[in-house]
Amino acid sequence: MEIENKEVLLSAEEIEERVEVLAAQITEDYRGKKPLLIGVLKGAVIFLSDLIRHIKIPVEIDFMAVSSYGADTASSGVVRILKDLEQSIQGKDVLIVEDIVDTGLTLNYLRENLISRGPSSLKVVTLLDKPDRRKVVFEPDYCGFMIPDKFVVGYGLDFDENYRQLADLCILTD
Repeated sequence: MEIENKEVLLSAEEIEERVEVLAAQITEDYRGKKPLLIGVLKGAVIFLSDLIRHIKIPVEIDFMAVSSYGADTASSGVVRILKDLEQSIQGKDVLIVEDIVDTGLTLNYLRENLISRGPSSLKVVTLLDKPDRRKVVFEPDYCGFMIPDKFVVGYGLDFDENYRQLADLCILTD
């Protein structure tokens, strides 16, 4: 899909290099364990897929779908679980895999919800972090890139279900 009005923020090559570094960190931190990686649908599916290909220890995966955006470019602050996990996380080492942290509201809610289910540990890995947008205190445990307060698409991130398939991470321009 060609997009006329876009500015490349992160190239596919930059993303791939950083995902490999994150995977190496996770491999080292979870050595001797079998973490459960929970991909937050839909945006994190490409990141999760690339990440697990580079992790050098056994992992399990599951998915959750949560919504706080709809067809808008700003988080509504209301979080809904659209698809829950298919397995118990009781006693497991859990790693939430997210595409982007901006306000922190969605991940704060998700983290609290999952902690209540009794995992042995729970951490968050995000490809992108927009700390300027925080509405709650939230620090991801692993972060690919800190980015400016711009609305981005590509590499799984969308605007109204468009642009997910772009290999680069782009800012839509006028």
